[in-house]
Amino acid sequence: MTEQTAVKPFKEIDFSAFNWRIGTDRYTSEEVQEREKEQIWSKVWQIVGRADELPESGDWKVYSLFDQSYVIVRGRDGVIRGFVNACRHRGNILCAEKKGHSGRFTCPYHLWTYGLDGKLIGVARPDLVGDIDKGAHGLIEVPVDTFAGFIFLNPDKAAKSLAEFLGAEVVERLSAYKLDEMTPVGMDVREELDCNWKVVIDAFSEGYHIIGVHPELLSVIDLEAGNSRHGFFGDHGMAVSPFEVKRTAECSLEEQVEGIRSLPGTFPTVAEVLPRFEELVAGYRDEDGALAFPEGVTVRTLLQQATRETLTGKGLDVSGLSDDQMSDNQGWFLFPNFFMTIRAGEATTIMAYPHPSGDPNKCIWHVTAYMWLPEAVRAQYRAEPIEVTEAGSYPYFLALQQDYEQMPRQQQGLRNKGLDHMSLIHEELSIARFHTVLDRYLAAQAA
Repeated sequence: MTEQTAVKPFKEIDFSAFNWRIGTDRYTSEEVQEREKEQIWSKVWQIVGRADELPESGDWKVYSLFDQSYVIVRGRDGVIRGFVNACRHRGNILCAEKKGHSGRFTCPYHLWTYGLDGKLIGVARPDLVGDIDKGAHGLIEVPVDTFAGFIFLNPDKAAKSLAEFLGAEVVERLSAYKLDEMTPVGMDVREELDCNWKVVIDAFSEGYHIIGVHPELLSVIDLEAGNSRHGFFGDHGMAVSPFEVKRTAECSLEEQVEGIRSLPGTFPTVAEVLPRFEELVAGYRDEDGALAFPEGVTVRTLLQQATRETLTGKGLDVSGLSDDQMSDNQGWFLFPNFFMTIRAGEATTIMAYPHPSGDPNKCIWHVTAYMWLPEAVRAQYRAEPIEVTEAGSYPYFLALQQDYEQMPRQQQGLRNKGLDHMSLIHEELSIARFHTVLDRYLAAQAA
């Protein structure tokens, strides 16, 4: 099958290139999860944090996946590196906590000591150790790199570079948003969910469920068939639908304006744009307050103008972004487990990881809302990370709460043995494409 590239309107997609029938065992089988562990998680670049989590030399954090553990540390030279979290002597875990700060790593078992660059720099009681080649006994390094403010790690030491894995077009398109300058604001939450990690990815890869799960969004998201655009970039993808009041030809201008005013209930960061939006709208009212737009001006273009002016006033350079990117949320997927909605000045990221226990019916999700803020106030507004331990205790914003409640219900249905597959529809193109890429990775085991 030939991979499709670039960004295409929905009607130009070759639907025959994708897998539309997905076996339910992919979500429930321990055997399938074990194959994913070996063929995907052991071989691909995956996000393990943000670079600003490790601002100082000696700051470190632990990343664990299944039974594997890695320590990521910022060295004295400012470079972030990753190592297998095990002493080279007898394999004892080096860092038992989730994060910390240290000038060196010392194994608590026999006190072998390693520098922040992983080199073995000392052993306890050298007279008992005998001759040892310290250069051959440093910590085992794994590939680590950064992009858009995120730290990526790959367990496979022979992996291609992160830049090659992402591809030049992904790097170019996402760099324009200046994600590396964004700050977690309002939400930075990790929580265990009663569903497979792929249920999370699927849920955020299509808008069809808005009809049943998010009905309040129907007034502001255009779900007209074939109106979306899709980009395919290697293993990764992007989808976007126009973000505007639906059926503008049937709605009065006042109804369209009211639709924009309602956005902060679901997209809180739009609130900062509304004052300028209201000013622009007011400029088109006559002395009686009636609203009329000249040709070329719409509620959508006014929202775009207000967004560009507001962000520029804050100090964000949006010159590399189009008017559409001022208003439209682009849904980006980076294989295997990263989903992000992003528009100028803000992003929400959702990452789903297999559950540490290995239970395919559970996962961990990490949800973070980002905003671009002037550097002087970033620390003031930065959200503290939250680890939710009691299910249902964290109040997500409306649309996210609705998805949070829906996903475990789907997992319950998928566990029924009488249901052996899911049948996707064309609107779920991004899901079909994700599973087609997944098929290729899983098939490599048999090759």
